Amino acid sequence: MKKRNIIAIVTMATAATLTLAACGNGGKKDDNKQASNDTAAIEFPIEASNTAEAIDGQTLEVAVVTDTQFKGVFLWELYEDNFDAQFMSPSHGSLFATDEDFVINDDGIAKLDLDVDNKKATITLQEDVKWSDGEPVKAEDMIYSYEIIGHKDYTGVRYDSNFRNIVGMDEYHEGTADTISGIKAIDDKTIEINYKEMSPGMQQAGGGIWSYAAPKHVLKDIAIKDLESSDAVRKNPVTFGPYVMNKITPGESVEYVANEHYYKGKPKMDKLVLRSTPTASIVEALKAKQFDMVLSMPTDIYDTYQDVEGYEMLGRPQLSYTYVGFKLGKWDADKDEVVTDPEAKMADKNLRQAMGYAVNNDQVGKKFYHGLRSNATSLIPPVFKSFHNDKIEGYSQDKEKAKKLLADAGYKDTDGDGFVEDKNGEPLVIKFASMAGGETAQPLADYYVQEWKDIGLNVELSTGRLIDFQAFYDKLKNDDPEIDVFQGAWGTGMDPSPTGLYGRNSAFNYSRFSDEKNDELLSKIDSNESFDADYRKKAFDEWQEYAADQAFVIPTLYRNEVLPVSTRVTGLNWASNNYNLWDEIGVTSETR
Repeated sequence: MKKRNIIAIVTMATAATLTLAACGNGGKKDDNKQASNDTAAIEFPIEASNTAEAIDGQTLEVAVVTDTQFKGVFLWELYEDNFDAQFMSPSHGSLFATDEDFVINDDGIAKLDLDVDNKKATITLQEDVKWSDGEPVKAEDMIYSYEIIGHKDYTGVRYDSNFRNIVGMDEYHEGTADTISGIKAIDDKTIEINYKEMSPGMQQAGGGIWSYAAPKHVLKDIAIKDLESSDAVRKNPVTFGPYVMNKITPGESVEYVANEHYYKGKPKMDKLVLRSTPTASIVEALKAKQFDMVLSMPTDIYDTYQDVEGYEMLGRPQLSYTYVGFKLGKWDADKDEVVTDPEAKMADKNLRQAMGYAVNNDQVGKKFYHGLRSNATSLIPPVFKSFHNDKIEGYSQDKEKAKKLLADAGYKDTDGDGFVEDKNGEPLVIKFASMAGGETAQPLADYYVQEWKDIGLNVELSTGRLIDFQAFYDKLKNDDPEIDVFQGAWGTGMDPSPTGLYGRNSAFNYSRFSDEKNDELLSKIDSNESFDADYRKKAFDEWQEYAADQAFVIPTLYRNEVLPVSTRVTGLNWASNNYNLWDEIGVTSETR
């Protein structure tokens, strides 16, 4: 779950994760079964049933459901939200492929070899891979990704403990060295990376070894601080996926053409178009057969589209979860670390636990998401079968227990207004931030607020209303003082390690929780000793138990996602580890 590598920030309404961006989401080739809001189970296939031969000269129309404009930061090293990742998925390739357990194998364009004893990784380009402008992908392009992220002027969020673990990275980041001494090119196709410590997560895609390359010949003359606003990122990115971004309409759509230099040959479609489509209009768009596929399809309105003529529904469990987080400190940009404030409004874990026991997330999953979501118990989703601690019960509704926790901790109603005061007898008003988007966003936020009020907590929406997706995460990132509690969602990627989300040096640690015990437990998970499977399992179990007790973040819902697909689409296997999804897709008729 290392957000230090590939982060998927997702909305409340969508079930979006980085499914197509080489970071996967745990779909299997066999069918998945998920519970509906009645006693019947919904059976979703993972592959399109149409297996006929694709026809030539066609355009695939794809909707990306979003109620906000995508930012258009089309570089793996710099993007921050899932919508940009969705738009990059047909064009921006990954170095590695994985097996069904998300372990890197040799099926991608690069091969990874780990030398644990000597603390080094070797990455070798295996194919005759070229950038979309015809230039070969080289060792220097792999190295340049690290130089971008490690640079002192880097404007993104991925420089964390994972990158600091590379020998010489600290000196490079501080500007006292011009290169990263621990990374070197062996030849034009091979690089070697030396680490201070090895982690078992390095075996996973997104688990410590950066999965991407950056076209140095295009980017080298652009100042790192200017990359994010450059045309090479925003308007005409050079990539090595099956398609090339041909026309970008900022915030609205991206048109792609086949990459003539794609190493596997020309893909089946002449053209793709991915278009942002509001939640309010997506069902009517499906009924009008405007799209061949719909990414990030909201599950809260599943009953309105499940039987749309001309489409079939693919589905799978997401490597993601929804959560309630508590602001407990701030991010120190100078030290690149979390600074937890022991005097923060939400500092008492009894207060946080009480808020967890106030709500009924099983009912939320049934009522708001038609059974496509269910109560979450741990911060490691059960799709990680080897690492999920199924002995943790999590927070199921128990309002009497919640009230007792508050009272025992000194939160009591001293003035008779129905709301508890803080432990000093002062009014306690808790500001709750939640995202806009979809039909359930407002009623779901209202439900949480009402349940918290029912145990005596005076909770109000931050800003007085739901917050736009982009603004929401900007406020979290900048530690807006108007946020005490927030509801968010993470797409986890394929590495279950939680360090990138909840580590002291993770900018994505939005709750800003840190302490020595948390440091110790996370360190065990990522330690050299955890190459032993039993040791690692125990380390995961211990951290999950500690996180559940501290409740700095309370997982609320495990999520499933649905992909509406036109019956004319062929060659679509939606398994999360399907490395070649876009170059296999075709259509078998000229019209939907």
